[in-house]
Amino acid sequence: MPTSSAQAFWIIAPGEGALREETVPEPGADELQVRTLYSGVSRGTESLVWRGQVPHSEYERMRAPFQAGEFGSAVKYGYCNVGVVEMGPAEWIGREIFSLYPHQTRYNLPIAAACPLPPALPAQRAVLAANTETALNALWDADPKPGERIVVIGAGVVGALTAALCHSVPGTEVILIDTNPARRYLAARLGVQFALPDEAQNHADRIIHASGSEAGLQLALRLAGFEATIIELSWFGDRMISLPLGEAFHSQRLTLRASQVGHLPAAMRGRWDHRRRLEKALELLAAHPDWETLIDGESRFDNLPRCYPDVIHGDGLCHRIRYKE
Repeated sequence: MPTSSAQAFWIIAPGEGALREETVPEPGADELQVRTLYSGVSRGTESLVWRGQVPHSEYERMRAPFQAGEFGSAVKYGYCNVGVVEMGPAEWIGREIFSLYPHQTRYNLPIAAACPLPPALPAQRAVLAANTETALNALWDADPKPGERIVVIGAGVVGALTAALCHSVPGTEVILIDTNPARRYLAARLGVQFALPDEAQNHADRIIHASGSEAGLQLALRLAGFEATIIELSWFGDRMISLPLGEAFHSQRLTLRASQVGHLPAAMRGRWDHRRRLEKALELLAAHPDWETLIDGESRFDNLPRCYPDVIHGDGLCHRIRYKE
């Protein structure tokens, strides 16, 4: 059976990555063979995998759909892949697709897992699809009401996209909070307000926390108004954090809820599935070319083992990986 060669990025030990040769067989009847155009580094989750901070209790739940290897040892991890179909049924050949595949030059994919890009969505912007899907799920979990004051803490990619979606709710006042003053320009591009942590006003109706920091979640508790809801998007891995639940948490009757993209909110599950949600995320990306401002860096795939540590530990937004033509 004919085979193709490929290279994939593996985290071979905490803080150490390498490219490994892969053999890609001819795709089966229900598969496509895809050549990667771009992939994106998801700093939040990938940084925990890179540092070896995935708790043992979460090894199965936090597996990426096409992960190879295991947490705690060598692992091929990632879920922001945009490619072009080169082998498969005739109607798929040449189509650009998004998939939840790791960083790899070529791969076989079940047809059911391939999501075609809308005609108006450039491949280079589509690396934001997984983050947009997370933000959409967060919006459903937060359930913002028209006219509310909504605070989003953490102007990373997911926080910024969630703020942009909240801004689409009529009459909302959306404030994006970050410790980096340079994020002010990003808030302006997205049409929302910006504040540094010490500038933020309290009595928020709804707060979405996406900073991944203990201080950020503590700030969320301080800014929440009476009976407000705080939606927690951050995943802390194996870190223990301290929260002042002995202060106003009880007297203000606050609600702290987790949002995680692996499950759709209960109110949506009767009509939506993961496929429909991803298609909607791609549709939103196609409609918002200004969201491409969230991609603020790019590297070649063959340079990934050298640049990955700087990408993970940097203060950038989405870092795009470009593959050879």
